[in-house]
Amino acid sequence: MSPEPLDLGQDAARLTAQLVDLPSVSGAEQPLADAVEAALRGLPHLAVDRHGNNVVARTRLGRAERVVLAGHLDTVPVADNLPSRLDGDGMLWGCGTSDMKAGVAVQLRLAATVPAPNRDLTFVFYDNEEVDAHLNGLGRVAEAHPDWLAGDFAVLLEPSGGQVEGGCQGTLRVRLHTTGQRAHSARSWKGENAIHAAQPVLARLAAYTPRRVPIDGLEYREGLNAVRIEGGVAGNVIPDACTVTVNYRYAPDRDPEAALAHVREVFADCGVAGFTVEDSSPGALPGLSHPAAAAFVAAVGGAPRPKYGWTDVSRFSALGVPAVNYGPGDPDLAHKRDERVDTALVRQCEERLRAWLTG
Repeated sequence: MSPEPLDLGQDAARLTAQLVDLPSVSGAEQPLADAVEAALRGLPHLAVDRHGNNVVARTRLGRAERVVLAGHLDTVPVADNLPSRLDGDGMLWGCGTSDMKAGVAVQLRLAATVPAPNRDLTFVFYDNEEVDAHLNGLGRVAEAHPDWLAGDFAVLLEPSGGQVEGGCQGTLRVRLHTTGQRAHSARSWKGENAIHAAQPVLARLAAYTPRRVPIDGLEYREGLNAVRIEGGVAGNVIPDACTVTVNYRYAPDRDPEAALAHVREVFADCGVAGFTVEDSSPGALPGLSHPAAAAFVAAVGGAPRPKYGWTDVSRFSALGVPAVNYGPGDPDLAHKRDERVDTALVRQCEERLRAWLTG
């Protein structure tokens, strides 16, 4: 059965609830992408294109400046937090409320209700942001149709609590392999335990002091953490292999090569038998001194903050398009079982963007 058509005439909070109730875990975004495309094709002032489950809609008014408003359609896996639920305090609960269907709702509302903005607009709705970089829909659009993403400035409606967040951290995920020799656990001295061999890696992580890096008045905090350990054969076998997966979130003053070199240096004398890079995406500098970014900050108000996390601000930066994060969700609630969004903040975000685009 096809989902109910999206009602872009309802307010952004109600539209958020409709989007949340249409599940779109990474890799399963097609029903939501279909609904977004159908809704946008009903708006005569927009030219709509689609590539896979990525939808791009553009005004063509000949304005002097073009702004890109972008947001991802996917969510992390559902954690017993659907359907959505609105409580008496105006909090909307459910998977994707904060990250980032509230932001997508604001995009759709602006697409529907601002037919003659003071800048030409490009709306980008893309898939697979929450998974490995090579699957990212924005990246695939950039490769296949870079002209669709052309612009003078971009706003990622990622959760930022209704405050401008500049730049983003880079992220690197590596797998550290330790080895041993199998033996019966009753005669453990005849083997070498690969899990025990990972102890120096864990000790190094526990003792690690991450950097705090000031850039353009914003302080980026780094982190180096184990996020997974795999090892073991059976309850009576000394294991001969173990893998510790480590995630490095680094300040945007480092590029991916420098980040990788740093991680290799950290674990250089830990007895690691193998080192595999699993995923890598560069960060992005704040860029808040750019005239378009400075004008945006002045228009929406508040004090800019650093973005703790990776976002596609990085991808726009690589395309030569200055970009910031600005969305209604709370980043501290992203990916949580009790994920929620303040509906008043959703409406406020829409109002401030509308004022910027029409004033």
